[in-house]
Amino acid sequence: MSYSTARARAGHDRSSLYSEITDTIIGQLEAGRVPWVQPWKAAKAPLSMPKNAATDRFYSGINVLILWNSVIKHGFPSQSWLTFRQALGLGGNVRKGERGTTVVYADRFIPEAEKKRARETGEDAQAIPFLKRFTVFNLAQCDGLADDHAAVIATPASGLIEPKVEALIAATGIDFRIGGSEAFYSPAHDYVQVPPPEAFFESINWHRTALHELGHSSGHRSRLNRDLSGGFGSRKYAFEELVAEISSAFCCASLGIVPTVRHADYIGSWLEVLREDDHAIVRAASQASKAADWLLAFLPGDQQAAVEPEVSSDRKAA
Repeated sequence: MSYSTARARAGHDRSSLYSEITDTIIGQLEAGRVPWVQPWKAAKAPLSMPKNAATDRFYSGINVLILWNSVIKHGFPSQSWLTFRQALGLGGNVRKGERGTTVVYADRFIPEAEKKRARETGEDAQAIPFLKRFTVFNLAQCDGLADDHAAVIATPASGLIEPKVEALIAATGIDFRIGGSEAFYSPAHDYVQVPPPEAFFESINWHRTALHELGHSSGHRSRLNRDLSGGFGSRKYAFEELVAEISSAFCCASLGIVPTVRHADYIGSWLEVLREDDHAIVRAASQASKAADWLLAFLPGDQQAAVEPEVSSDRKAA
């Protein structure tokens, strides 16, 4: 296969997969269901981040949304997943007739023809980006696994949640102010402001709101350096709100807090962003994972969610 043919085929496969993912997310939003906020009260699985049972690595980015959706849709009791081969490697097997869930991995490769061209011309070889599909199965779809692989992740007791979040806020070193009547992050002055807990109908909403605004603050140029220049109503603004919403959901799930939609009135603008760019939701979820990882890294070592990426970085996923 020539380099140009390989590149064209890879581009088509990536485009098709991005479109499939984006169309699914758009369909959920149009139906009034926000994919990073699941009906956990009706779920059989515990609230937590999905993980690979063979590697103990947590999934990240768009794969979190894909696997959460599958857990809710099929009523799986576990947030742990395996590939067909991993199940065999652990001494078990996927039950006959079970249908898996497709997750994705982004990377790059250099075809042999391109390596040869680079050697002959002395130029750098050009890698082809690709988005690869993998099929994984929930532990509930497997038999013969040891009990330690089938164990579910315990949700922290509610009494431990609020001190954790407060400790996390303090550990970040971000200028966090309590007061006023509105919650916001000021990129120009680099501070977060959230009304006092008494202003919220439920005190846990104060923590959800705080994590949302901290998600914005992670994008400051001295931290993860996201583009925070979008004015209210712009596509950039809507995209950053999407990142903060998903980041907050990832942080909440890691801390045992049921995620909620902080800004449901932005759903229309998110739909516009996704319809215009079928890569947007993958980029937003990837950046949200980075934001959540950055924040959760400030937890004490024994409390960290250790959300290691199962998909690649923005550079690869974009």
